[in-house]
Amino acid sequence: MNDRRQEGLDGDRSELSAAEGGSISGRRPMRRSWLFVAGLAAVGVLFIAVFPARTYLDQHRQRQEVLAQIKATDARNRSLEQRIATLHTDAEVERLAREQYNLVRPGEEAYAILPSRQPPPPPAPAAAKAKPRPGWLSRTWKSITSVF
Repeated sequence: MNDRRQEGLDGDRSELSAAEGGSISGRRPMRRSWLFVAGLAAVGVLFIAVFPARTYLDQHRQRQEVLAQIKATDARNRSLEQRIATLHTDAEVERLAREQYNLVRPGEEAYAILPSRQPPPPPAPAAAKAKPRPGWLSRTWKSITSVF
C-alpha cells in the first residue's frame, strides 16, 4: 500500500509540474514563442518608427537643398532685374556704345592708340637632322649578326 501511495504522490508531482509548465520540455516552447513574439514586436517597431524617420530625414535634407537653390535663384533674378533696369537708362546705353563699339557723339573725334610693334622673335636654332630609325628588318638582322 505504501507503494501505491508513493506512486500516487509521484504521479501528483508529475501532473502538477506538467500543469505549471514545470517540465523542461514544456518551458522551451514557451520561451521560444515569447522570443518570437518579442522579435516580431522589434521588427514592428522598426517598420513603424525607424524606417519612416529615415525617410523623413532624407526628405528634410532634400528640402533644405531645394530651398538653398531657390534662394540662389532669387538672388540671381534680383541682380538680373537690377541689370535690366540699369540698361534701360540713357547713360548706360551711351557708356556701352563708347566702350564696346567705339562710338562717339557728333562733333567728337575718336582716337585709337595702337600697341607698339614688338620685334620679331629670334629664329629658332636649326635642328640637327635626326638619323632615321632603322626598320624592323634591319634591327633584327643587326641583332642576329651581333651574336656571331
